[in-house]
Amino acid sequence: MIHYHGLPITPASASSAVLSGRHAFLSYANPEQLDICIEVCQSFAVDNGAFPAFTSGKPVKDWKPYYQWVESIKNHPNFDFAVIPDEIDGDEIDNDNLIAEWEFDKSMSAPVWHMHESIERFYTLCNNWSRVCIGSSGAYWKIGNDQWWARIGTALNEIVDDNGQPPCKLHGLRMLNPEIFSRLPLASADSTNLARNIGIDKKWTGSYSPPDKEWRAKVIASRIEAHNSASAWSEMVQDQLF
Repeated sequence: MIHYHGLPITPASASSAVLSGRHAFLSYANPEQLDICIEVCQSFAVDNGAFPAFTSGKPVKDWKPYYQWVESIKNHPNFDFAVIPDEIDGDEIDNDNLIAEWEFDKSMSAPVWHMHESIERFYTLCNNWSRVCIGSSGAYWKIGNDQWWARIGTALNEIVDDNGQPPCKLHGLRMLNPEIFSRLPLASADSTNLARNIGIDKKWTGSYSPPDKEWRAKVIASRIEAHNSASAWSEMVQDQLF
């Protein structure tokens, strides 16, 4: 599994230090650390910025600048994939239309299945794309509660084969929590856990506290990366969660 650490991480010195040889997830909404991704990361993926735009109440209306940005970075050797534009609270027609407008090769592209959408759409995406992102939305916005687990369990039961493995690579948006990804057959996941927590001083107390944010970042990254995703999904796993 690939662990993508969300950016930006501040200060930039901490970002550069912790991301050396690791994987980053860069949002178009905050692209200022692109140079760090290019220079030190083993690989990086890019997000369209729909999530911060949605939470701010100002959803994206014009995606052309994002298309141009992806065009400018798609040939970097350590670039992995770009998330196709999506409307988090939109309907399936809205999101299918955005996919239809996407002009880049499927090998470097990932559509989003929002968990409030039909499982039929999830099935269709997984059988037509090499990578699909799972986005928590609607009634399933809060990752990890019983309702969320029931929904993702039902969805996975519909798409996995007899060995419990999905037909494409799955990426968990905002799911870089070992309590989450270690139970799911994800190829990759991201979150801004590292970026958020290195700056909360009250979490770093005691005689053995890391001396600076660079070391804090390395501690968090190592703890996250000590865990891998599940190799397969089974209904038994879902039963154990309840």
